[in-house]
Amino acid sequence: MKMIKEFDLKKATRKMLLIAGAVWLFIACNDDFLNVPIQGGVTTKTDPALAQKLVTGVYNSLYQADSWGNGDVHGFAFISVTSIISDDADKGSSPTDQAVPVGDIDNFTLTPTNKFCESLWSGHYNSIGAANQALKALEVAAVSEDLKNQLIGEVRFLRGYLYFNLVRMYGGVPLVLRVPNDATDANTDPAFQTRASADDVYQNIIQDLQFAVDNLALKGVNPPGNATKGAAQSLLAKVYMYKASLAGNDLADWQKVFDLTDAVITSGKYSLADDYATIWRQVGENNSESIFEIQTGSFNNANLNPDLYTVCQGVRQGGVGGWDDLGWGFNTPSVNLLNAYEPNDVRKAGTVIFIDNSGARNGTILWDGFRVPSSDSVQNLYYNYKAYTSRTREQFANSADKNRPKNIRILRYADVLLMHAESAIHLGQGDPDGKINLIRDRADLPPKSGVTIADVWNERRVELAMEHDRFWDLVRQGRAAQVMIAAGKTNFVAGTHELLPIPASQILLSNGKLTQNPGY
Repeated sequence: MKMIKEFDLKKATRKMLLIAGAVWLFIACNDDFLNVPIQGGVTTKTDPALAQKLVTGVYNSLYQADSWGNGDVHGFAFISVTSIISDDADKGSSPTDQAVPVGDIDNFTLTPTNKFCESLWSGHYNSIGAANQALKALEVAAVSEDLKNQLIGEVRFLRGYLYFNLVRMYGGVPLVLRVPNDATDANTDPAFQTRASADDVYQNIIQDLQFAVDNLALKGVNPPGNATKGAAQSLLAKVYMYKASLAGNDLADWQKVFDLTDAVITSGKYSLADDYATIWRQVGENNSESIFEIQTGSFNNANLNPDLYTVCQGVRQGGVGGWDDLGWGFNTPSVNLLNAYEPNDVRKAGTVIFIDNSGARNGTILWDGFRVPSSDSVQNLYYNYKAYTSRTREQFANSADKNRPKNIRILRYADVLLMHAESAIHLGQGDPDGKINLIRDRADLPPKSGVTIADVWNERRVELAMEHDRFWDLVRQGRAAQVMIAAGKTNFVAGTHELLPIPASQILLSNGKLTQNPGY
């Protein structure tokens, strides 16, 4: 995918390059890439098709995965701060491999110079810049009002999602909601250079997502991959769930969670997939449970995917060599996670690749017939099955390239059922037992009655394991310090490590106008 320079702030504004986030726009529509001029030439006023291409560019910005460089949204850095950081996973690979920056994230010894914290900041603001460019152009697009609102709704959904990630990672962040007019504007408007409060960030996320709820179509109207009304309702419910939890279980916000998830449930557009293990295979892409996925492979150009997402989590060679390993061996499921599953829970086998450690050297046969050797030939004992892509049974994965396409599941129906159950318990209404038991039934577990908040939290852990939610869940539940220390991550400091540090480079580039999080 080409990266097109859309808005050049030049040397005078380089100090705000990553914060303003309005300099790079990713444009991809099939194999055509468009450099959109700011003045003159083709515009959305003269070419209605350009409006759709601009929106496509915002979706494609989600592929950013330059973890050590210009920006990460869903690459190795994202995996590190959402999964490896939690009690669900260990760093993996060998002890010295990526001790900095990944080991520092896993061990809570990270500092404001951590490269992954920096690339996540820049990647998200690159995407927000693309969204703001698209929104500016859509204001004057020569399309019908209905289509314009649909396209604006998709962009605002994506911007809301990006800011939701940012506020969970860093707390209050700069609210960049427009394209700078010029260098002076970029360097003088406090919005580009100072942190808004977390409350203000949440309020803007809610405004973006509410517009999306009001203007997006239901699932099935547009092709897979487009944000839908159900996706906006689900994400908005999740935002209110975090907001309610962080405010001491505000019942008004829990009511919004209940109402929004109820709307998704009663829409009739979603149901649980029959086989949990197939959700993360190509056959499970955009299935009945899917609410929002980042599209790769057969639903997009075969070469469009977050770089390294698959390979960094693949089974790694170690000890006795001589076999075709699958990747770098990071983000390995922890023993702590394995112990969280009840006996006979099918989700365990659908989540974890178990390396044969019996001494019999039988190896491990994966779902597609691929044989992984035994522990004398493999670096670690457990790997993330949800990240595996088959070279022999799945499209666009038949080359020697380990970085194979993998749709990234951002929202799915099981999460909606869990949010609904949690809100129902807080409010004393609805049927939390019924929602939880739908999920437990698929997992081949007996039903529960009198479901408690603790029961919901346990189900969230095993149902959504390795899906980038666990650490943020612990933070909003107020349990991060307790759980991390009990899991052996004893460097965790309450009041500090719930958030990442603001990158030192950004504080420097802002001439000290950005403030640091406590404890860093």
